[in-house]
Amino acid sequence: MIHQQIKELFFSSVEHIVSDISQYAVHPDSDFKRSKKIPTQKLISFLVSQGSSSTRVEMLDFWGLDSSIPTASALSQQRAKLKPDALEAVFRHFNSASMELPPASFMDSHYRFLAADGSTCTFFSTPAFSSPDYCCPGHSANGVYSMHLNAFYDLDTHTYTDALIQPVRCKNEFGAFCDIVDRHDVLDGIKNVYIGDRGYCSYNNMAHVVEQGQYFLFRTKDIHSKGLVGNFNFPDAESFDIDVSVILVRSHSKKVLADIHTEGYIRFVDQAAAFDYIEYGSYDTYELSFRILRFPISTSTYECIVTNLPRDEFPVERIKTLYNAR
Repeated sequence: MIHQQIKELFFSSVEHIVSDISQYAVHPDSDFKRSKKIPTQKLISFLVSQGSSSTRVEMLDFWGLDSSIPTASALSQQRAKLKPDALEAVFRHFNSASMELPPASFMDSHYRFLAADGSTCTFFSTPAFSSPDYCCPGHSANGVYSMHLNAFYDLDTHTYTDALIQPVRCKNEFGAFCDIVDRHDVLDGIKNVYIGDRGYCSYNNMAHVVEQGQYFLFRTKDIHSKGLVGNFNFPDAESFDIDVSVILVRSHSKKVLADIHTEGYIRFVDQAAAFDYIEYGSYDTYELSFRILRFPISTSTYECIVTNLPRDEFPVERIKTLYNAR
């Protein structure tokens, strides 16, 4: 996508949301009804483009040295009328429209590679714009506001495909990952491949991806640690690519173990760990099958990856390239 197409798509998305702005107004009957110095299109465009400088500096960058530039107070009053949902709606409409444009390149026409990651940032705000959940104790008397951004990024088109914001005090990257996977767009004839570092490797995350009929690729702790792959039978070789099947249980009852007739591994998911497909104490079981790959990244260190991608299309070298792209 060239930059002019991107700008046109963005402005089109803003216009689409503004056409039904009452849906995103705090007071639908009165807000955004009269002509103002800051029309709704300008307000949304400014909020999206705003950087980290002071409001006045950002306004000068946006409006330029124009005698009609609004005051910071007028901006705050207009902003207070707009629900945050409006910005999310612009984001989703823009992403949906951008899918119709041909991407710059495709690593594979049958797969869409999505990197997952999270980042915490601190921002200035007031109680009028940020709920108390985002306020954290700080060096100042009023504390600071912090949020944790969970985002998915398309490695091919270089666009963010979805995001979820959490208060830092309540951040949960596992939960955010599952929520985004469950609601993420899946294009016709294309499978999503969700790529994450060690912070995303869990049976629950794997299960959510599998339930959507998609693929995962997670880095995990090495086989000599107490991580997810620490108790499997591995080949004598330092490097390998093996298939494993795991039966997940959430009860120590002998009845559960007696009903399992498999040569796969049995793993108990305790009460502290999240697993959304079996209630704790239930006699139900859940089976997961995936590959475990181990390969050297230096003369003395190894990388360990778990994935359900097919081996014939994704041999070790391609797996290395994919995770490195993340």
